[in-house]
Amino acid sequence: MPMKHYFISLFIGCSLLTTVVHAQPVALNKQLQPIVIQGALPVESERMAAKLSHAKVETVAGWTFWKGSYQGYPVIISKTRMGMSNSAAATAIAIERYQPIAIINQGTSGGHDPQLKVYDIVLGAYSTNISAFKTPNKALGEGSNALQWTQAFDVLPEDEFDPEPIAQRKFAGDQGLLVAAHQVKPNYRKGRVVEGTIGSADTWNNELDRIAFFHKTYNTSVEEMEAASVAQIASQYKVPFLGIRILSNNITNGGAYDAGTGEACQDFALDVAVEYMKSKSAALR
Repeated sequence: MPMKHYFISLFIGCSLLTTVVHAQPVALNKQLQPIVIQGALPVESERMAAKLSHAKVETVAGWTFWKGSYQGYPVIISKTRMGMSNSAAATAIAIERYQPIAIINQGTSGGHDPQLKVYDIVLGAYSTNISAFKTPNKALGEGSNALQWTQAFDVLPEDEFDPEPIAQRKFAGDQGLLVAAHQVKPNYRKGRVVEGTIGSADTWNNELDRIAFFHKTYNTSVEEMEAASVAQIASQYKVPFLGIRILSNNITNGGAYDAGTGEACQDFALDVAVEYMKSKSAALR
């Protein structure tokens, strides 16, 4: 073979070998089921969606899903819309439709812990419903005092024949997802990353005494409107779940709202997803 043709053949062979080496992880990753990352509002979801490769938008009723890949891993971005019912419905649809390997529910939140600052991130060691109560018996004219609503009502009791399941239901974050979050924690430089309890309700609390009550009684770090309902549905389907919340404001210490927190949390959640999928991909080898 002439020397010129030899070098051309060698170059083509090396190029093909390089292609195979680089393509191999993607081929392995395709064996994984997708991970679902949720955000309630555009400010909590569209940045992630824009980063997907080969994204396809799918709409089911009022819920939007972006199906694509990120760094070679299959990812579904879900805009759940705001609130407990919306996020629960979006979760059930995502599980039935995409059969995800795990679910991350992330977004902005208001602080309950005075030690936390805007841009700090709370990893949901627990997520809990802070709007399910049995109120005290009071006669007409005796008024109402929410600080006396101390009996939490369990909406998912083990004994469904119990008419008064008084207990606080706390959904634990998946340990594998928590490990992944701690692995990427050093990459986050806009605030601290800590474990805590995420409190969820279709309520926007601005009463400092009420917030202090939740922080003391429920050990809440932050409040928002989705994580506990997503955790509830995920637990029923036995799908690994983790809530991740960034403080967009903290009324307990004067931390003013910052819209940039929504983007920061999305970036962190994507890092967690990649780390988690990487560990799952390695287990397939």
